[in-house]
Amino acid sequence: METSYYYLILIGFIATFVGTFGGGGGLINLPSMLLLGVPIHSAIAANKFSNTFSSFSSFYTIWKRKEVKLKLGLSILPYTITGGILGALLASYLTEDVLLRVALLLLIAATTLNIVKSRLTKRQIDGTTPRLFYPTYIGIGAFDGLFGPGQATLLMHSFLNVGYSFLTSIGLTRLQTFSSCFVSFIVYFSMGHFDWRVGLALGTGSLLGAQTAVRLADKLSFLPWQKILSVFSIFLIGYLLVKILF
Repeated sequence: METSYYYLILIGFIATFVGTFGGGGGLINLPSMLLLGVPIHSAIAANKFSNTFSSFSSFYTIWKRKEVKLKLGLSILPYTITGGILGALLASYLTEDVLLRVALLLLIAATTLNIVKSRLTKRQIDGTTPRLFYPTYIGIGAFDGLFGPGQATLLMHSFLNVGYSFLTSIGLTRLQTFSSCFVSFIVYFSMGHFDWRVGLALGTGSLLGAQTAVRLADKLSFLPWQKILSVFSIFLIGYLLVKILF
């Protein structure tokens, strides 16, 4: 089992590297942890723990480069924090089978919402996010606290569709991910679902993956990330369907 912790470091690195650009990193690390025999609630708790550090470190790097305004990110925090707490509390009382089904329904609904928003919202940014969108961040935060994979994809969709630049969207996404993961981790930890060995191994890889991705963001920003984000969402839905049915 000792070797498995080295696998978790590698898994954390790859998942966060991919997730920083387009979301969907949880699609890599969560199934991988389940394959290694980590219980689903413990796997989600470890994912929240690692994402707390990796997301804040990548946000801080982008903020230091003046690619994102702290005031804008903080204006959305109450919504993602509220959602993260509610989602984690609900997940703590659900069985694995029920948890997977609820996550599938939430992901389908949230992905549909973001596709609709992408058609309705194509405009130049004036430094603010439309207030109409703010309640949706409660739902995305709840999804993160409840399950996780796909949350960053939905946030990236949201910020890119409003019109923010690629780096600004990453910065805003990482800050919101930090907030929802931090509060939901506290809930999972208080419920006894956290394994320190799994969390530290995954967190180490995630921190390295996040910093590597941020430093390469400028060079990879030319890729069609909105289309890639849609693929991640659809792929995750397919994964959950297979997990539930088989």
